[in-house]
Amino acid sequence: MDWRDEGVILAMRPHGETAAIIEVLTAGHGRHAGVVRGGASRRMAPVLQPGTGVRLDWRARLDEHLGVFTVEPVQSRAHLLEDRLALAGLLSACALLRAALPEREPHPGLWSETLTLLDALGAEGWTATYLRWELRLLEELGFGLDLTACAVTGAREGLAFVSPRTGRAVTRTGAGDWADRLLPLPPTLAGTGPMDAGDLAQGLRLTGHFLDRGLRPILQDRPLPEARSRLVDLIARQA
Repeated sequence: MDWRDEGVILAMRPHGETAAIIEVLTAGHGRHAGVVRGGASRRMAPVLQPGTGVRLDWRARLDEHLGVFTVEPVQSRAHLLEDRLALAGLLSACALLRAALPEREPHPGLWSETLTLLDALGAEGWTATYLRWELRLLEELGFGLDLTACAVTGAREGLAFVSPRTGRAVTRTGAGDWADRLLPLPPTLAGTGPMDAGDLAQGLRLTGHFLDRGLRPILQDRPLPEARSRLVDLIARQA
């Protein structure tokens, strides 16, 4: 069994004395793991870091085996080590992909949007791209939010809240006395105005609620990855 694909490294851990096991998000084979011979060496270990773009050859005797990767680095993102917030964004995205995606299941749309996010890290406005990436991840997992119209009145304007149970948007009028039980919807996600720091923090609380609820069974009741919490804390401090 063998295939060739392009991918992004999500995580690496040592395996034996000189090898490493890497997890990658690939264009055509989804989240996939494999052994890299010599991957723990001084030459290869710095290459096999989260965010690195690679070309991969995977081989195994049987399809269900872990298999062996041959890795060719294509794009380094080591420059993000100098930007604490952007590095936190990278590690959060990689951790969520590892936690959320089933192995070996292709997600071509999410793959494309993940590349867009990784290329944007560190540039102006990248945090808004990250928030929209989390919304896209929710859609890919089947937990997508419906922000098109009010669940109560059907109105498409004036959306101000999201139901924590259904993920559907609600206007202030539709919310009525239930407003304090709903999640605030940042205006920018409702399609109005630019995103400021307050909107970003509010949006991450919104996506965090649904990510936590959706992934709890997969994570066996554990919270979302710590890498995401670090990102949210850094953004909150800046706000």
